[in-house]
This record gives sequence, C-alpha cells and structure tokens, in this order.
Amino acid sequence: MADCEDHAPCKLGPTLLARAKAARGDIPVGVVLAYREFETWFLAAAESLRGRRGLPADLEPPDNPEAIRGAKEWLGKHMPRKYSETLDQPALTDKFDLGAARRIDSFDKCYREVMRLLQLLHQPGQDPE
Repeated sequence: MADCEDHAPCKLGPTLLARAKAARGDIPVGVVLAYREFETWFLAAAESLRGRRGLPADLEPPDNPEAIRGAKEWLGKHMPRKYSETLDQPALTDKFDLGAARRIDSFDKCYREVMRLLQLLHQPGQDPE
C-alpha cells in the first residue's frame, strides 16, 4: 500500500506491480495505492474515529473523501492541534472501521487485494494472478 498523491492509481499501480513481480516473482504480490493520501481512508471512516486523538465526538465523513486534496489538513482542522503523521496515523489506523472505509474505491480495492492474497495463501499452487 502506498499513497499515489497526484498520480493516477490506474497508471502507477501496474508499473509498481510489474516491478514487484520482477523482484519477487516467486511469491504472490499485490499493489494498492491510496488515492491521494493514506489518510483519505480515515476520512471515509470518520465516524469510527470520533473522540479519538482529539477528533470531535460528532465527526462526520466528507461527502467525497477521495476528492479532497489534503486529507491530513482536513483531519488537522478537526483536531485541537496539527495532525501528526508519525503519532496520529498509527493510532487512527488501529481504530478506523474497515467496513466503513470500503465506501471509497481505493480502500475497497485494498480490502479485495488483501482478501485475494489471503485466499492464495490458503490454496498453495494457485496462480498468483
């Protein structure tokens, strides 16, 4: 998983996947890019983060989280202090609702990719594609 910032995930993803397969073709691999920023996934699941890390108890997700450029800044505006990637990201990652985050395409892709890889681990000998 990685941020794609302003790159198109549909273009950058296949390039990174080809590089990963070239480096480790002996194991199943997958590539998922968070659209714009990792924190976009937090915005999609904002209601599950209410009251955490200083976020308000009535926090609502924005209408279209993937349209927001500056998810870190959006979070910071809703916190009593500036958002800290090194401190807040791990804490929020531990708590955000995966099901709620699936409402946006990039996290749904991540979820499906993790499930695909897990399924491959339980079925040795399957084609990693």
